[in-house]
Amino acid sequence: MSPKTGETADTLAQNLSEPPQTAAERPDPEQILFGASEPPAFPEGNIFPIEWDTETPKLVDIYEQSRNPGWSPATLPWDTLNPDDFTLDQRYAIAYWFTLLSVFDSSGPAVFARAMIHTYETHEEDPIRKCFFSVVRDEVNHEEICQRAITILTPGGPLNHDPETPLGKLALNNAKWYYHNGARYWDGFKGAVDKYPLAILFTSFLMGELAASTLFHGMHQRSTIPVFKEAFRFVGKDEARHLGICMAVLRKLLPELTDEEKATITKQIRAGYVFLSGILYEPPELFWELPDTFRDAHRLIEAEGIAAGLGTLSLEEREENWRTAVLRMKGIIEGYDIAFPALPEIGIDGETVAFDPKDIIPVF
Repeated sequence: MSPKTGETADTLAQNLSEPPQTAAERPDPEQILFGASEPPAFPEGNIFPIEWDTETPKLVDIYEQSRNPGWSPATLPWDTLNPDDFTLDQRYAIAYWFTLLSVFDSSGPAVFARAMIHTYETHEEDPIRKCFFSVVRDEVNHEEICQRAITILTPGGPLNHDPETPLGKLALNNAKWYYHNGARYWDGFKGAVDKYPLAILFTSFLMGELAASTLFHGMHQRSTIPVFKEAFRFVGKDEARHLGICMAVLRKLLPELTDEEKATITKQIRAGYVFLSGILYEPPELFWELPDTFRDAHRLIEAEGIAAGLGTLSLEEREENWRTAVLRMKGIIEGYDIAFPALPEIGIDGETVAFDPKDIIPVF
């Protein structure tokens, strides 16, 4: 419609009027609250709701210490590791040992990341979750040590290279068998991690940390290869911190175990010995699937590594170190009225137990 004759914008503006109020008044919170309802119960095994409770202050202290581990694989003196300083067989032997180690250390990030997720799903206290996060970070660093050593000495290793000597071919074959057994244990871990309470998980991890701290302390003292000597020192410090985490958690949880859970831990320790002996001693017949050539080849390859200055202990020294670590574990566990399994391979008396690999938490 056209404006009336003589009307201007000014005259029209003077006659403006507001429309009727249609906006509702400010809601009354109490009135809304009266009609509120609770959501459905949170599903079991879900990570929500997320809270930040602290029940074990010691774990907070350990996590704070872990924020800056004080080292990085990238800053180690890798430029001093010259493949030309070693014979071909020595290179194959050193790379073989780190391949063996990688069955444990390269699986570590995945193992502890899955365990960290599990602590969210079971709503463990906040510092436990954070400590697991720090372990995942450490294990990634440890894996990188294996990665760098192998790829410098055997480009394409551990599996995608073509050894030029019979010993190198034996090392490659043994590595494949190690990974075969690691794959079997990973399948077991995936199926078992949700079955058991945290105390049983941590008992398994404690076995691994005790073993690792023993291993790296001895190799740091023996190695004459500068970059490895440094690496073993730093990795050993990380493992000692992991051991502290395990002990802080177990002191809280072990007194609360049922008799059935205690019996499971006894089996767990036996299983841990069996698997970890693959690097700390020699793989026992039990569980390990290995060809007839494996053990003779393993000893020949280790002899080359010792000659190269890697720092590997002799079979007798490894047996004694493993026995010392196991006795430490025995002293801890028996204080909580948990039977310790017999480990006749290294002269440890205890309860004779059998275990089904499908029903235990594999130890990495």
